[in-house]
This record gives sequence, C-alpha cells and structure tokens, in this order.
Amino acid sequence: MKLALYGLHRGSSAEPDTLVRRARLAEEAGFDGLWVGDHIALPVGEDGDPADQPRLEAVVTLAHLAAVTTRVELGFGVLVLPQRQPVLLAKQLTSIDVLSKGRVVVGVAPGYVEAELSALGVPLAERAARTDEYLAALRALWDEPVPSFAGEFVSFDGVLQRPRPVRRPHPPIVVGGHAPPAYRRAVRSGNGWYGWDLSVERVAETLTTLRATAEKYGRPPELGELEISITPPGVPDLDTARRYADLGVHRLVIQPDSMDGTAIEELITTVGETLVGRV
Repeated sequence: MKLALYGLHRGSSAEPDTLVRRARLAEEAGFDGLWVGDHIALPVGEDGDPADQPRLEAVVTLAHLAAVTTRVELGFGVLVLPQRQPVLLAKQLTSIDVLSKGRVVVGVAPGYVEAELSALGVPLAERAARTDEYLAALRALWDEPVPSFAGEFVSFDGVLQRPRPVRRPHPPIVVGGHAPPAYRRAVRSGNGWYGWDLSVERVAETLTTLRATAEKYGRPPELGELEISITPPGVPDLDTARRYADLGVHRLVIQPDSMDGTAIEELITTVGETLVGRV
C-alpha cells in the first residue's frame, strides 16, 4: 500500500522554509506521495475550512515541491476542475509532470462551495457538466496527436501542446467524490477513485457501490484496475491500515488532526515509524 501525506499547502506549512523542510522530511521518512487540496477563495463565516487559514494555490505548490523533492509522487487531492480553464490547466500539469520526471497524480472533482465557484464565474448548476467536459478536453490535449475538441464550454482545433506528459497517455487521473455521478465518472473515465474521511466500514460499503457501478455502466478495459485512495479519519494504526489494505485500498492519504503548529511533523514521524514498509 502507498502512503501519502496530505496538507503541506495549508496552515503552518505555508511558510516557505517550513514547507520545504517538511516535504523533505516526509520523503526521507518513506512516504510515497505528497498531496494538496484546491480552494482558491473560501467564504467567510461558514462551516468548513477556515477562510483565513493560510492556503497556498495547489498548482504552484506542487510545482515548488517538484523542485525540492526527488522521489515522491505529487498529487492533487483534488483540483476543483470546473473553476480551472482546461487548456491552460493541461499545460500546467504537463509542465509539472515533465519537471518532476513523471511524478504527477491528477485528482479532480466538481467542487461544492457555491461562493467560490461563483467568484470564478462558474454557476453551481454547471459544475458536473463542466467537470466531465473539462476532463475530456484534458485527455484530448494529452492523448491525441493533433487534438480537436468541441464542447459546450470549451472548444479548440488545430492547436498543439508539447512536450507531452512523461507518463503516457497521461498522468493518472483520480476522481474524487461520494455521490453516484462521481462513482460513474471514476469507473468510466478515471484511473482511480479518492474518498475523504472514510472509516474501514464505510470504505467496504463504498467499494461495493463502485463494483456495482462498474457492472452497470462498464469500465473501459484500457483503464485497467481502479486504484482506490482513501483519507482515513485520523492517523490509522498498523492493524487499521492493514484492514484498509485487505479491502483493496491501494493508497492512504493521511492528514494531521491540525494544519497548525507541528502536528504534521509529528504525523510524519509516527507514520514513518509505524506504517512505512509494514503495509
């Protein structure tokens, strides 16, 4: 099982020297990946992530982490795809993939914060349609010799992006979300699926749903096995991590109980001593 660290874009890790030190500490401890989330402008005074907590932009952060690490995968967990211009995003992601020598994992989801989407010019009602269309546009730009795409929200023809991503035909695409459309999107278009804050019991239920979705809608054989990534509630002990693995989870993306202070460094040490090399 792969072990990734979530959260170096937030809280106390947003300080430049701290970010670099913690990224290298995680790589040395044996983590397989560093994952960051994607919120650009959060509403003030609402439940959820605090709007005033420092939060670095996801694409810029992974570009920086690509320069200061050598081995770990660099994951988006996840990009809010409707609020990104897909032609530009394809170029940005390819650039990070090339500069990191093929270490990018592209997680995507429709998002859910209406104020944020609105601030970026995206009606909440369009988020699912834009996600599907933008994902298809990314794949066209990465996969096709001379890409051409005609959609409701984005169209292009006779344009080319080079270089191509290192991993062919494109970096792994991981679909996030717990609703039926997310399961269909993962099964039909994704290399993997990402679930947030899920216990072992909830993962078992969700994997049953994913299998049923694959049976109903079909999974293109060229996509291969659906890779399952989970952020568990809290830091799992060795027994719990093995229970996830026994269910078929391929990656745990572990976050600290706080993004402030030194909690993330304590997590790095704990996981390095208790889980790395044992699951």
